[in-house]
Amino acid sequence: MASTRNRPPSDGGGIVYSTGIGERCPNCLRVVRECVCKKGTPAKPSSDGVVRVSRETQGRKGKGVTVVSGLGLPLAQLESLATELKKKCGSGGAVADGRIEIQGDHRDRLVEELLRRGWKAKRAGG
Repeated sequence: MASTRNRPPSDGGGIVYSTGIGERCPNCLRVVRECVCKKGTPAKPSSDGVVRVSRETQGRKGKGVTVVSGLGLPLAQLESLATELKKKCGSGGAVADGRIEIQGDHRDRLVEELLRRGWKAKRAGG
């Protein structure tokens, strides 16, 4: 009797499970670092082209972070911009889910800096 273990899936569905791939771009479905789609980023830019700067505390034990979303940049450029903005604020932070998160409340400073760099930015939330 022949084994079905090594046969490819009959529907041609591709990868069923893998731990080494990482995050995929929702636009072209390739690995984020190999994304080739015109949108260029796993982040979904806001439909109106405005960069939103808001503050979040949810899931952080009450500690607030300033979140910059809607940039629509490739991951490498997003990380570079995040580094520059963190230095400008004198604070730590990270890039997660196509958004820049900077520790603390720096909304006004970040909106100013993004406007200076030519982005259409506005403060979002309360």
